[in-house]
Amino acid sequence: MDYLRNLGSAAVSTLVQKSGLNLPFSLGPKVASLDGICSLYEGTKKDDSSLVSIFEYDFSQRRDLAPLAKNSLRKLRTIRHPDVLKFMDVVESDTTVLIMTERVRPLEFILQAWASKGVHEREDWIIWGLHRISVALAFINESCASTHGAIRTKSVFLSLSGEWKLGGFEVLSNPKDDAAVLYSLGSLLPDNMSWAPPEVKKGGWSSLKQGDPPAADAYALGLLINATFNPDHHPPATASPPHPPPTAAARANIPNTVFSLYKKLLNPNPKGRLTAKGFLEIGMSDSGFFSSNRLVKVCLGLDNFALASESEKMILLRTLHESVDSFPSEFATDRVLPSLVSALEYGGASAATIVPLVLRLGKNVSDDKYENAIVAPVVKLFASPDRGIRMALLDHLPEYADKLDKKTVDGKIFPHLQTGFSDTVAVIREATVKSISLIAPKASPLSDRNLNNDLLRFLAKMQQDPEASIRTNTCILIGRLGPTLGYNTKKKVLVPAFLRALKDPFVHARVAGLMAFMATIDCFDVEDLATKVIPNMSFALVDKEKLVRDQAFKTMELFVKKLENYVATMPETVTPNPMDQFTDPVAAASQGTLVTSAAGAAGALAGWAMSSIGKRLAASDMQTTMAPSTVTSIDRPTSAPPPAEDSRIGNLRPSPLLTSMSAANSTVTSPALPIRSSFQSNSKTKGMQLGASKVPASITAAALAETLAEEIAAEDRLESNPWGDDDLMDVNADEGDWSAFETAPASVPPITVIPAVVAPKPVAASTRPGFNSNGFAAGTSAPKSRTPIPRMPSNTSSTISPSSSTNDWDQDDAWNTPSNAQRSSSPAVPIPTSTMTKEERAAEMAKRKEERKQRIAMLKEQKKHAGKS
Repeated sequence: MDYLRNLGSAAVSTLVQKSGLNLPFSLGPKVASLDGICSLYEGTKKDDSSLVSIFEYDFSQRRDLAPLAKNSLRKLRTIRHPDVLKFMDVVESDTTVLIMTERVRPLEFILQAWASKGVHEREDWIIWGLHRISVALAFINESCASTHGAIRTKSVFLSLSGEWKLGGFEVLSNPKDDAAVLYSLGSLLPDNMSWAPPEVKKGGWSSLKQGDPPAADAYALGLLINATFNPDHHPPATASPPHPPPTAAARANIPNTVFSLYKKLLNPNPKGRLTAKGFLEIGMSDSGFFSSNRLVKVCLGLDNFALASESEKMILLRTLHESVDSFPSEFATDRVLPSLVSALEYGGASAATIVPLVLRLGKNVSDDKYENAIVAPVVKLFASPDRGIRMALLDHLPEYADKLDKKTVDGKIFPHLQTGFSDTVAVIREATVKSISLIAPKASPLSDRNLNNDLLRFLAKMQQDPEASIRTNTCILIGRLGPTLGYNTKKKVLVPAFLRALKDPFVHARVAGLMAFMATIDCFDVEDLATKVIPNMSFALVDKEKLVRDQAFKTMELFVKKLENYVATMPETVTPNPMDQFTDPVAAASQGTLVTSAAGAAGALAGWAMSSIGKRLAASDMQTTMAPSTVTSIDRPTSAPPPAEDSRIGNLRPSPLLTSMSAANSTVTSPALPIRSSFQSNSKTKGMQLGASKVPASITAAALAETLAEEIAAEDRLESNPWGDDDLMDVNADEGDWSAFETAPASVPPITVIPAVVAPKPVAASTRPGFNSNGFAAGTSAPKSRTPIPRMPSNTSSTISPSSSTNDWDQDDAWNTPSNAQRSSSPAVPIPTSTMTKEERAAEMAKRKEERKQRIAMLKEQKKHAGKS
C-alpha cells in the first residue's frame, strides 16, 4: 500500500513538473482514493511547514469529471464555515486541479479504529460528530439554499483535532444556479444510488431541482447515521423499495433518543421528511441528545468562552476537570487545549483555574509541539500581576520546568518571578522561594549574574522574613543551590547564610541550617571546614532543643570524620626543627603522648615547662663561657616580647676603657662537663628562694656600669662623639701605656668599677680532648646558626655579677627594670634618661660628661704616681 502511495505521489510530482507549475506545498504520500473522482495526499506547506492535505483531481483520462473538480473548487472557495473543510490554496492546470486544505483524514478509516472502543465512549463520539455535520448541512441547506447531494462517509473527514468536517462538494448546487451540476451530472458519482433518496431513484437527479433543497440531504443524513452506528448493516432495509419504516430490530446500535428522529429522516415522502435543521434543533433542546453530550457542551462552551459569564466559565472548567481524561486524545490536545490557551489571554478569575488544566492537557502533547503549544503561552502569564495566575504557575511549575531552556528562564521568567520575593502576601513569597530550586539547578540553570548576584540578594532578605516557614525554606534552598554557585561565592555566602539559620528562633530553621551544612560539605575546603565551619556551628551542640542538638552532633561527626581522613594523608611535620637535636628524648616522648584527661593535661603541661627550664643547655653549650647579666646577646624565648628601645640592658654597650681594665681578669677556661649540673642545681635552688637574687653591698660597681652604659646610649642619640673632641691620652707616649691598669695602685682609694666583658681567647682544638676542629663535640656537626649563650664570669674577676634568674615566666620584668639586688646595693642609682624630656636629658648628659672627665683625669694622676713610686 505504501508503495502504491509513493508511486502515486511520484506520478503527480512528475505531472506537475511537466506542466511547469510552482507548488506552494510539498506533496507527501497518498492517503486514499475517494470514489475514483479524486485522490487524497498528505502534504506540508512550504511557508510555515504546517501540515496540509491535497485533493488531486486528475481528469486527463476522463474529461467528463472536469466540471465536478471545478465545482468542488468553486464551492470550497466560497463556503467558509467552521464545520466545512478549510480551503487554503489551489494549483490548476488543463488536466489537473490540486486543492490544498487543512490536514484531514477520511471518516471511513477512523470508524474502523473506533469499533474497538467502549459503547458509551463510541456513542458520545459519533453523536458529537453528527452534530458537527448537522450544523454544516443546515448551513448549506438554509443559509446557502443549496443541496449538497453527496452526503456519505467518504464526504466526511476528521481534522487533527478530531472534529468532523464536511467535504465532497463535487455536486453541491443551488437550484437557482445556471451552472448547477447536481441535476445533470449527479449520476457520475460512484455508488450514487445507494445514498440517493426515493424520489431520485424514481425520477432521477433532475427531479431535485423542483423540490426542497434540504430534502435530499436529510434522507442522506439518516443513512449516514446508520452507517456510523451500524457500519456492518449498511444500507438499511428501508433504503430499498418499497421503503418500509425501520423496525425496532433494525435500530441495532443507534441510541433510542436518536432512533425516533432517524426514522423521520428516512421518510419516503420528501414533504414529511425531517430536515437537517429540524434534527439539529430537536437534538439541541434542553433534553436533547446533542445538548446532553459532553463533547458538544465542551465545544460550545469553548467557542463562546469570551462572551460567557464567570459562572458559566466556572461550570465549563469544572466539567473539563471532571471529564477531560475521557476525551479523545486528539480532541483534548488539538481542540480543547488551544481554546483554553486562547482564553488565558483574557485573564480574569478563571485564568488561575485554566492554568493547571492547560498543563494537565499538555502532558499528551509531543515534545516538538510542546514549546509552541504550552511553554510559549504559559510563560507570557508570568508578566500578569494577577496573584491567582502567579500562584497557579508556581504551584504547577514542576510539570513544565524541565521543558524550559536557559534563554526563556533568564529573559522571560526570572525578571517577573523576582517580584514575588517582595510580595506582601506570604504565600506568594514562599511559593517563589520554592520555585527557584526547580528553575535554577535542574530545569534550566540561571545565568551567573542572576544566580550569584540578584538571586542571593533576594535570598538574604528572605532569611529575615517574618514567616518562619519562609526562613526555613530559604535556608534549604541555599543548601540546594550551594554546588551550583561560583567558588568565591561559596566561600563568602554559605557559612554566613547557614550561621544565620543556626541563630534563628525557629527550631526547624536551625535544623535546616545544620542539614544545609551537611549537604554542602563538598563546597568547603578542609581549611575552611576547620577554621570557619566547625567553630561557627559548635554552639549548636548545646542548643536548648534536643532535635537541634542531635542534628548538630551528627553534623559535627561528619565534619570531623572528613578532617580525620584528610589529616591522615598529611606529613607529621612540614620542616625539621633545628633544635630537635638538643631536645631531651624523655621530654620529647612525654610531649608526643596524647592526653586523655584534664588532670593528665595539667601534669603534662607542668612537666613540659620544668623540662624546658631545667634542660635548656645542650652538651656543646657546656663548653662555652657565660657572660655577666649585662651582656646584650641574651637568649630570649620567641614568645617573650622584645625589649623596649630605652632598655638599659638591651642598649648597653661596653666602654673601651672598662673593657681594657677587665681584659686580664675576664678570660677563663671553659668548665668541665660536670660543672653544668652543679651550676644548674645551684641556680635553680637559689632561684626558688626568697632573696636569692640579692647581691652583696660591696658590689657597687654593677650600678656604676649600668649608669655608664645608660649614659653612653643616651649620648649616642644626642651627639656623634660622646667622649668630646679632646684626646684622652697620647697613645704614642710611654706614659700613655695601658699596662699600668693591669695592676691596682698601691695606695689609692678603692674605686668600684664594673668590668666589661671581653671574649676569651679561643682554645686550640688539639688541647681539648673529645672535640673536633670546629669546636663542637665529636660526632656532631656545627649547627647553621647559634644564639650566643651567656657566660658565667670567673671567680678571679674584680667584681661578681649578680646571678641571673632562670625563671622564664619573669623574664618580661627582667628586661625593663633593674633587679632588687641592684637597687639595694646601689642606693644612688642615676635617674633613667628615658623618663626625661629632651632638655633635661641634654643637661644630664652634659653633667655626666663633666664627671667622667674628672674621673679620667684622676686615673691619669694615679698612673703618674704609680710610675714614680
